[in-house]
Amino acid sequence: MMKAMNKSNEHVLAGGACFNHMADSHLVCVQNDDGNYQTQAISIHKQPRKVTGASFFVFSGALKTSSGYLAKSSIVEDGVMVQITAETMDSLRQSIREMKDFTITCGKADAEETQEHVYVQWVDDDKNFNKGVFSPIDGKSMDSVTSVKIFHGSEYKASGKIIRWTEVFFLESEEQQSSLSDPADHSRLTENVAKAFCLALCPHLKLLKEDGMTRLGLRVTLDSDQ
Repeated sequence: MMKAMNKSNEHVLAGGACFNHMADSHLVCVQNDDGNYQTQAISIHKQPRKVTGASFFVFSGALKTSSGYLAKSSIVEDGVMVQITAETMDSLRQSIREMKDFTITCGKADAEETQEHVYVQWVDDDKNFNKGVFSPIDGKSMDSVTSVKIFHGSEYKASGKIIRWTEVFFLESEEQQSSLSDPADHSRLTENVAKAFCLALCPHLKLLKEDGMTRLGLRVTLDSDQ
């Protein structure tokens, strides 16, 4: 979060969101028959919606004080946008740096009725992800193991088959538990390793497919010098 804030434009703070297992519904953006996009909320059949998840959030500090609004919140595609004043943006950024909760009141400044609130809260680290995922190498459970999905990875074709790099899991070694850096810093290294792995397997894709080996894994161990 700190890295995203430090690299972002001072007037905009945005971030992607992970799937929330606590949510009973989720915002999705659907293209209709006319080619236009509209937002819908998918939910569990015959259950009331209490917590709705989103794919991203945006805080925009472009709201003018003269607009008469304290802040505005709205749904944009499958995410949430909150428009705030420049002063509120400064306060929000400061609260994030200090790891403090922050509340944004939305609506007209002179409104008498109950206002809508946006809460930015710090919570315990969520380790409840990658449940039920196992390594294709040795069956090791990937529960609570940090991973990054690759949505635009390169494809490699051979013998009418395609191999694609889809995900990276970051395993802490027993010797270096305290030295694991930000997974985003490994992007170039993992991309080069995945490319070499895929190219090496290209001549064998047909045989791998015939043997039912359609899910492959490679485990790489790096020492502290690397």
